[in-house]
Amino acid sequence: MTVRAVRPPGPDDLDRAWRAVSAELAPTPLVPSGLAPGALLKLETFQPIGAFKVRGALAAVAALPEGEPAVTASAGNHGLGMGYAAAKAGADVTVVVSTRASQVKVDRIRAFPVRLVQHGTTYDEAEAHAMTLPGHYVSPYNDPAVIAGQGTIGRELDRQADGPLTVVAPVGGGGLVAGLCLWARERGDVRVVGVESAVSRGVSASVAAGRVTRVEVGETFADGLPGNLEPGCVTPEVIGRTAELTSVTDDQIRTALRLLFHEHGLVAEGAGAAAVAAVLAGKVEAAGRLVVVVSGRNITVPAYSAALGEG
Repeated sequence: MTVRAVRPPGPDDLDRAWRAVSAELAPTPLVPSGLAPGALLKLETFQPIGAFKVRGALAAVAALPEGEPAVTASAGNHGLGMGYAAAKAGADVTVVVSTRASQVKVDRIRAFPVRLVQHGTTYDEAEAHAMTLPGHYVSPYNDPAVIAGQGTIGRELDRQADGPLTVVAPVGGGGLVAGLCLWARERGDVRVVGVESAVSRGVSASVAAGRVTRVEVGETFADGLPGNLEPGCVTPEVIGRTAELTSVTDDQIRTALRLLFHEHGLVAEGAGAAAVAAVLAGKVEAAGRLVVVVSGRNITVPAYSAALGEG
């Protein structure tokens, strides 16, 4: 795979992203939870596509050179976000997913005005193929506008929660947690904790090595989390200076899904419940108020029913 030159995002990127995102999206709810004393859930499940990825997509499409087409790879939710942004802006967007991507997400991507390409059996293979296609490549995690777009969650928290805060969020490629780190550094009273799948720890391995490092990726029903990082990816650099990282198993995620359903009446996908899983498993020590990002709800009925039926 070609190593692209991608710059880390800065405060100006976050300002631009906030203008693009706040013009299109209402703030998502922040609700109390018995998950931990004083805990709050940031419900990105209430986004129009059911996931936080719409933020980075809106910011990225707004940053495109005028008239230039965009191409992206996705495990599902980023593709939905790019479809939503394409519909809003009239942008020319191609989305590449693997042949094993969540069918519910693939079907919803098809409903947007994008070209959908299915290639390879893993996200890594879909990503490598997307980079060969013509157009401006928008990574779902390794892109300054996308990272800054995800960081607009923090700008909403500025208005919703007094500090100090500990904000917990899932980590796949690291775009969400990198965006939260970008915001946390400007705010000053925020601690960020990122939660990986125990079978896919590419970000923490790369942070520890000081460079992007490939890892063995196992099977998980949390389809938004597994995968290796693009060579030269900037998210470990951004995350490593600010966030702490931990991981959870599929069983711990399923327990979190059941809690969100039974205690809050909320549907979450596997990746969407990873941060809740880490808190339930005692892997997060909160400093100040605890804010847990429930990042998405796009899960098939069979997978969700199976998760609820276990345990």
